[in-house]
Amino acid sequence: MSTAVNKKRLEGQFDDVEARVASIGWSNVSAHLGSYGWAPLGRLLTAAECDELGGLYDADAHFRSTVVMSRHGFGRGEYKYFAYPLPSPIDALRPALYTALAPIADAWNDAMGIDVRYPPAHADFVERCHKAGQIRPTPLLLRYGEGDYNCLHQDLYGEHVFPLQVVILLSEPGKDFTGGEFVLTEQRPRMQSRAEVVPLGRGEAAVFAVHHRPVQGTRGRYRVNLRHGVSRLRSGRRHTVGIIFHDAK
Repeated sequence: MSTAVNKKRLEGQFDDVEARVASIGWSNVSAHLGSYGWAPLGRLLTAAECDELGGLYDADAHFRSTVVMSRHGFGRGEYKYFAYPLPSPIDALRPALYTALAPIADAWNDAMGIDVRYPPAHADFVERCHKAGQIRPTPLLLRYGEGDYNCLHQDLYGEHVFPLQVVILLSEPGKDFTGGEFVLTEQRPRMQSRAEVVPLGRGEAAVFAVHHRPVQGTRGRYRVNLRHGVSRLRSGRRHTVGIIFHDAK
């Protein structure tokens, strides 16, 4: 199927993205984020939509660059950064999710004593990034094969960083692949790291901390650092979409 046909089909399928995002229980999301540094968002994409989006991987016109992880010590596997204009599902999900997450991000920064606040509209935040020279889009499509993995890391691309990001699994665990669990680690001061395995089904999404989050201690709030990655794929192939809200230098 041609890229043009793929794009046309995708544009017709995501008219209800705002309704899907609005139906999420955001108070529960905020509470789960506050306790664990991540929260489930439920199923945002259908199986057919996952196939369409994952099928874009070989259509180079949609992307600005490709990263082979083994060349940079990032792990094994590949990912591609989307180019502007973003394909319609990502273009719709990114601002809709941002609008719901911005109040949580503001509350986190307030708790951590960080002066930065985020505008209600994602377009205004992107404009802030672009004025600082962060002009390259950061949403990405990842592909893992047998033996591939992603080392623990943080997606920090410049001065302006939105503290939350979203992952959507496009493949079906147990059928398309085995292994390949999404993993978070959290390092608290003077404590050993805590690991969280984030369970995801096909089309399901999770939001998680990019860099750090506030934690309530006996002497007030303090920051803990988080990193995320993907465990080794034991078989098959795994596609994932990452939605990062700040752009890169």
